[in-house]
Formats: sequence, structure tokens, C-alpha cells
Amino acid sequence: MANLYKSKRNTHENSGWRNYQTELQRNHAMKKMSKKILKYSPIVPIVLAVFYGIITIFSGTACQNILSKTGGLLKDKTGDFQDDKQGISKNEVQLFIDAGAIINRKSRNFTVDHEGRKLRVDTTIDIDLQEYLLKKLDRKNSRYIGIVAIDPDTGRVLVMAGFDKTNASKNTCIDSMFPAASVFKIVSAAAVVEKCGFKADTRFSYNGSNHTLYKRQLKDRKNRYTNYITLRDSFARSVNPVFGKIGANYLGKTSLEKYADAFGFNQTINFELPLSPSPISFSDDLYNCAEIACGFNRETQLSPVHGALISSAVLNRGVLIEPTVIDQIVDEKGQVIYKSGLKKINHAISLETADILKDLMGTTIRAGTCRKSFSGYRKDRILSKLNIGGKTGSIASRSHDVRYDWFVGYAEEKKGEQKLALAIVVAHEKYIGRRSFHYARYAIKEYFRKSFAERQANNNDVQRSGRTRS
Repeated sequence: MANLYKSKRNTHENSGWRNYQTELQRNHAMKKMSKKILKYSPIVPIVLAVFYGIITIFSGTACQNILSKTGGLLKDKTGDFQDDKQGISKNEVQLFIDAGAIINRKSRNFTVDHEGRKLRVDTTIDIDLQEYLLKKLDRKNSRYIGIVAIDPDTGRVLVMAGFDKTNASKNTCIDSMFPAASVFKIVSAAAVVEKCGFKADTRFSYNGSNHTLYKRQLKDRKNRYTNYITLRDSFARSVNPVFGKIGANYLGKTSLEKYADAFGFNQTINFELPLSPSPISFSDDLYNCAEIACGFNRETQLSPVHGALISSAVLNRGVLIEPTVIDQIVDEKGQVIYKSGLKKINHAISLETADILKDLMGTTIRAGTCRKSFSGYRKDRILSKLNIGGKTGSIASRSHDVRYDWFVGYAEEKKGEQKLALAIVVAHEKYIGRRSFHYARYAIKEYFRKSFAERQANNNDVQRSGRTRS
């Protein structure tokens, strides 16, 4: 293992997206200036020296910031140490952090012995929110539960709660054994919007039931039994024949594979815990493409952490960012040997596509498969202040002794900056107990209730302070 040295904190390590904007504009302006200087000046060495001096003064860092083609922000800045001489990497953290020690934590900090040293580990977990959700777990009717909540601006994991009836020490939140089911429709919708230029109001036709997928339903036949529906409503209601036709007739293997890769499937995502890659496999068979696009298969699998990242990308203008659950690690001398930071994985989709996905996911809450579970939210004193979106998914195991139930979604303030991305999976046994979208509603309401209360308390303190001074 690499030697551990005292780190230099990145001055932007905990900043959200907006805190980068001013500096990004300065750096972008400096790059444009440098191009003009190089074009018109024959004294290249002098120009380069001046440019380097300007960059040093204004940025104070060698990290690069990149503006995407769509105006979205791709940030390479990170508090993780890329140089082994400065600190340890996420992969090295995996060597001495037990994944079972992170799930269901009831304190934010803990110590670990490593190579004769006692290290203090500070997590990113919101203990109050996690404790609240742990009390809600339906252990009686569930074989597995995995609940992950993430701050989408930073990738910081706020909740990692779960249950495994077969193995109490297992961290279900990082396991990709769960069939993704209709959650994959998020990827399929993004692909058809970008590849074919479809909008939320684009109309499709289909025959038969909403939740079946027969080969005959992939044919573009029109008769008196034909149904017509928009992309928005077919997503919100999870209509399999429409997404089957999208996969077989519009996307095919190449496009599905491209967008699955963009959203992180079949990839090892950098994390402080060993996060299982979410597997997906393709064939040239058109019916296989249809099954994958609508989630009507058990081979496409997903971990709750990865599900929360997919939802985060929708809020982050299409940017997929690395998750982090360890804030920092400090040695016996008080030296910070590991510090988390913000780092992108890639730009999965364009800003315009992300906006369309928000529309589709919002409709799922208002008029789709989550309509009943979020009923009355417009009159709720907390939920009414939020924009909420989601996608559900449900499929039985091969032996039909377990039914997997997903919610992947988000909530954001209508008039504010607070956001939350979520992924919940529940494996129900004989009886259907507490559903994934119930946990989602609990988590969203409690998180923002606490946030609003803290903000109000701060405002009250400011007002009292002002009256005292006057």
C-alpha cells in the first residue's frame, strides 16, 4: 500500500455545482485569451509564461474545468488524491474498510485498525435520516431491502440502510443482484430521445396489455383495438409494448449498448466500498432488444447505489458523478490521509435530454405508477414545495418466491437549491409488505422537513441578531 502523507485540501472539495461557475468562466476566458495571444504573437515562450502566471493567480490550481457542448458542467476537480505520494485512493480505502461496517450505521464516525495504526473514519451519512428510515423497515415481509439516498450535487451518500434476511452482515446497497426491471426504461427513454429526436409528446401505437411483451406486440399493426399513447405517459405507466418497440424498432443493440455504457452498466464505478458492476448483456435478436429496453428480463441487474447515481444524473444536467460514503480518514497524528471530493464519471446525456427525463419522471409521480403512493402531495406542507420524479420497476424471481420492487427517483426544492436522489429496492416474500415508493416518500418528506426546519431556525437567529444590534 502506498505511503500515507498529509494531504493538501482542495479548496473546492465540498462545493456544489454553482460554486464552480465563477471560476469556470474565468478559466474559459483565459483559454480564449491564450489562443488569441498564440495566434498573433511570434514570441511563444513569453506568451506561455504570461499565460501560466495569469492562470496561477486566478485559479490557484492545476485542475482543469471543462464546459460541455450543451452548457452542462463537467468537473474534473476532486478531493481524492490521484498521486500516491500525496494520499490514498478510493481503491486503497477498500482494502481496510469493511462494507458491513458502513450499512445501517448509527454513528457518523468509527475507528479501524490498519497495519498497527488506529484510523478515524468520518462518513458522509446523515445519521438522523438513516435512523428514521431504519425504524420503518418491514423485516417481516421482506427478504432484502436496500435504501440509498445521495446528495446529487456532490455524490455524498446520505443514507445506506438495508436488510438481508439470509445474511445479516451483508451490505445490500452495493450488491447488483437485483433485476433492474422497468428502471431501465430511464436509459431507453434517454437513448430514443437523443438518437431519434423524440419528445415527451411523441405518440406511439401498441396493441394488447400494458405489462405484457409478446413478439406480435412489436409489429406496427393498426386496427380498432390499437392504443395510442405519448412517450411521457408510456414511461409514467410503464407500458412494456411501447418500450419493446422502441428497443427493437428504433434503437437496436448498438444504441442500447451505447447508452447502457454511458449510464455506467458493466463498469466498475469508483467508490470507497467494493461496488458490484451492474451487469447487462446484449444479442442481435430484436426481441432481446425489446426485452432489455422495457426491462422485461432478469439478466439486467442493478445495485441501489448505482440506481441513485442514475437519478442523480437526471438532476445534474446529464452528468454521472462518482459516489462517496467516506468524508475523510485521519491517522493517529491527526493527519488527513484520505479526503473525498467531487469527480465526474462521464457526461451520460445532454442537458435537453435530462430535462425531458425529469418531465417523464415527474409524470410518474403525478399520473403514473406512483400516483397513489404520492397522493395528496400537492396539499402536503413539505411535499408541495418540491418537484418530485421517479420510476418504478417490478419483476418476480425465476422461482417466483420473491418479487423485486424498485423506486428510483429524486426530489428538489421548487424555490431553493436542496436536492435528494434516491434508489430503493425491496424483495417481497409471500406477502407484499411496505413498498419501495413508501420508503421513498418517507425519506423525501423527512429529509426536507429537517432541512426546512433548520433553515427557519437560522433565519430566526439572524432576525434576533439584527434586532439586538439595532
